[in-house]
Amino acid sequence: MKDLKDYVRSIPDFPEKGIIFRDVTSVLQDAKGLRASVDAIQECLADVDFDLVVGPESRGFIFGVPVAYNLEKPFVPIRKKGKLPCETIEEEYDLEYGTAVVEIHKDAIKPGQKVVIIDDLIATGGTTKAMIKLIERLGGKVVKIVFLMELSGLCGREKLAGYDVASVICYEGK
Repeated sequence: MKDLKDYVRSIPDFPEKGIIFRDVTSVLQDAKGLRASVDAIQECLADVDFDLVVGPESRGFIFGVPVAYNLEKPFVPIRKKGKLPCETIEEEYDLEYGTAVVEIHKDAIKPGQKVVIIDDLIATGGTTKAMIKLIERLGGKVVKIVFLMELSGLCGREKLAGYDVASVICYEGK
């Protein structure tokens, strides 16, 4: 059986020289890689008591929905600004060159609900921190955050101090 890391395609010097891009599409394009990734994420939740799964557009949907389905939990999407049809709340966060905004439906999480966040990658942690703020503004409690991959050289975990964070695959660099 292949190691999960073996399914991830590494592309040197993309998007710029010195960066190794970790491509999740190679995981998705292999049935065994996809199954192994969903199973590994789900294993990180084995002893976690939670009410629902939240995932960001778009790869958080890919990994969060099958876990929610397998564990018979609801799934709540967090999307880019302007993509959700009902009343929303939003959170702005910093990008390398500018800002972005994510939104969640105002009625998606009830006060006191225990929430798990699932996404494909943690880099700087900015998107995840924005998601946490949205969840907490609605009264939810983030009890676990699980990523398929982590780029530890970008120190994203530091932004998430105080939260239970797990990553299935950890790359030391950027």
